[in-house]
Amino acid sequence: MDKKYEGIVTFKIGEVARRASVNKETVRYYEKRELIPEPDRRRSGYRIFTRRHIDQIRFIKRAQELGFTLSEIKELLELRMDEDTTCSEIKSEAQEKYQDVVEKIEDLQRIKNTLVDLIDSCTGEGPKGDCPILGALEGDSETGNQLRQ
Repeated sequence: MDKKYEGIVTFKIGEVARRASVNKETVRYYEKRELIPEPDRRRSGYRIFTRRHIDQIRFIKRAQELGFTLSEIKELLELRMDEDTTCSEIKSEAQEKYQDVVEKIEDLQRIKNTLVDLIDSCTGEGPKGDCPILGALEGDSETGNQLRQ
């Protein structure tokens, strides 16, 4: 095992976590989810991490910042490691994520507009039973009607 890593800088989990700006539990979780390669172990049982692990964790974090889920990131990593993958396949994954983001923005815009309408419909005065916000949220439910009385 020692000869395999001759001339290669290796790290313990704490150093990997520090260099990748995550905590040790995140490194363990990514290993469990098979997002990073399973590290070899020293005779002492300590994991042997390399620069590749750090780079891959940083890749994962950047992809998460763009809204990719861990499952999607795993797919991207698999494409990245497959020699037959083309740039167009990666582009397709990014386009799918873009469309997801567009749909989320549209959903958030609808929520925003509904909240503005609800806020505008309420004078902020009177008993809670007359509050149009509560009325809208509760709908015609029996419990809602009882609570507003």
